[in-house]
Amino acid sequence: MLTTRYVTGAPNWIDLGTPDIDGAAAFYGGLFGWRFQPGGPEVGGYGLFQLDGRTTAGGMQTTPEQGPPSWTVYFQAPEADATARAAGQAHGSVLMQPMDVQDLGRMAILADQAGVTFGLWQPGRNKGLDVVREPGSLCWLELYTADVPAAAAFYHSVLGLETVGVDFPGGTYTALTPAGESEDAMFGGLVPLADAAEEEAHWLPYFEVTDPDTTVARARELGGTVRMPATDLPDVGRLAKLTDPYGARFAVIRSEPQPA
Repeated sequence: MLTTRYVTGAPNWIDLGTPDIDGAAAFYGGLFGWRFQPGGPEVGGYGLFQLDGRTTAGGMQTTPEQGPPSWTVYFQAPEADATARAAGQAHGSVLMQPMDVQDLGRMAILADQAGVTFGLWQPGRNKGLDVVREPGSLCWLELYTADVPAAAAFYHSVLGLETVGVDFPGGTYTALTPAGESEDAMFGGLVPLADAAEEEAHWLPYFEVTDPDTTVARARELGGTVRMPATDLPDVGRLAKLTDPYGARFAVIRSEPQPA
């Protein structure tokens, strides 16, 4: 399970790059109840999405030169510089060199062996997201990739992530856990692209909701797009895949309670 007990390799932050931060704030506010707290010029306008005063994500306005509208997931790194070097050695790339963010932490933006963007966060005063797995917050992550074994090897080499095969009707799901953690620490999975010619590889964040059908209808009203309608997945939950009005992909899920 994704938790705020952040360990090396665990996702500890997520943020949105969008061409219209005010419009995005209105969309996610209407969908999840988030409020956007913009930052000052010293952080380039980077702000925080919050739910009842607790940070659920970051966000900022970006230009087309900075890439398409998207969500970026960050993984905890005890030494961002060393992890960035490891990414290069594993045939990934460093898109933004490690840099300090005031005394909050140290960050870098990387790409994996297939060109999928992700981030590193080396905590300083900011340890990570305040809340996960509650309605309106991040609860799961999936990497859609054309080559699951290659992706597993890359993230193991760079972040120490380990894979666990989870059987389900029709196949086996490749789940991810931080190094040395039990299967209870699974936070996401690797999913083969159904058609690599039609869709590029990407990380997809899932946000917990109480009613996926109502959330899908609300997303449409707010200008979002439904990529996959609300669907039941046995023993997992009811989920849907969406994009916000600017094209950033995400998913929502009402998770099935897991056995104690």
